[in-house]
Amino acid sequence: MGHDALMDPFSSKAHFLLYEICMLTIGSYGDVTVTVPNVLILGTVGQPLLLPANYTTGTKDHNIQITWTFQSQSSGSMLLVTAVNNTLTPDMEHGHRFFLSPPSASLLINPVELRDDGEYTIKVTVSGMKLASASRQLIVQVNVPVSKPVVRSDPAWGAVEYVDNATLSCTVTRGTKVIYQWLKDGKPLLPSSRHIFSSDNKMLFISPVLKDDLSNYTCVAKNPISMNESEPIAPNIYYGPYDLMVKSEPRFKVSEGVFTAGKGEPVWFKCSANSNPPNVYSWFQKADNKTTPIQWGPVLNIKSEKVPDKADYMCCVYNNITGKRDETQFTFILSATGQEKLKQKESSLHSLGIIVGMSLTLIVCILLYFLLRRYFPRKVVKEELYHRSPAYYTQAHQV
Repeated sequence: MGHDALMDPFSSKAHFLLYEICMLTIGSYGDVTVTVPNVLILGTVGQPLLLPANYTTGTKDHNIQITWTFQSQSSGSMLLVTAVNNTLTPDMEHGHRFFLSPPSASLLINPVELRDDGEYTIKVTVSGMKLASASRQLIVQVNVPVSKPVVRSDPAWGAVEYVDNATLSCTVTRGTKVIYQWLKDGKPLLPSSRHIFSSDNKMLFISPVLKDDLSNYTCVAKNPISMNESEPIAPNIYYGPYDLMVKSEPRFKVSEGVFTAGKGEPVWFKCSANSNPPNVYSWFQKADNKTTPIQWGPVLNIKSEKVPDKADYMCCVYNNITGKRDETQFTFILSATGQEKLKQKESSLHSLGIIVGMSLTLIVCILLYFLLRRYFPRKVVKEELYHRSPAYYTQAHQV
């Protein structure tokens, strides 16, 4: 007994040292680390999707089990696939789409379906002298790419400025988790007192419409995996008339609203105003306290020899959709200046023609004279002698 008692302290220390060594070995033996490159992974319906994962252990002399599980709000929690020491055990219900290739811990889903949207957990368990495990979670979002959106305007026939409202609606035939955005002439359209968006941004309300709303609108539909933009649409807005004005040739304009021309000169005036649809134009003449309708259309041609010396003319425009009208007036004065200038011009041309004709005649006569002297000199001398008187010869003989 005494000998056993003396050995107790030694025996206790030996057991303690053996325990410490075993604990250190098990701690190293049971170290497991699981890593995933991305916590959020995006998937496209109908396409394969890989969930990458890696693990490390402290030693190779152990059994390794890899397990993937899935959890969603609709289907709850379920086991997908398990592998123990490179031996795969797929789940009978879901294993036809979930693949694991040990020793790799990455999970392949092929093809991805909408119901695969949820949380995935990979768990790696090491069994040896002591059990150790580690796990990580990944979030998978599965989407359908958005189709090209289509924008429609209501009312389709058009809206009257300051009177009607307009609604633009954007729709897609395919796509999940779609977010909508509106662009005006290629720039993001912000909400205002007249531009209001629905809660899902699929509809744009314009109340009331103005001429400034006559622009190109497009709708952008996007989700985490795709984006598409509609064709531009311009709502039909009826407005005007605006900026009414009358113009003619600059030489006829004396001052603002006053035109003049000589009697007999053809004169035209053009009336224009910004409007949708195009305006209806009518012309009136005001003279001798009378207003007389002249013609329809934007252009007025005046025969100045058949009009009063001074008269006021008026152009009236009318938009038959908006019901708005406008008018502008100008004064036309006949002047003799134009006719006098025309007569002076004709007289100058006549005088110039006479001078030119006389000059040409004189030049021809001179040329004929010199030609005769050159080609018929004897005949000319003989004729000169023949026509001289006898007194001329007597005087010459005496000398």
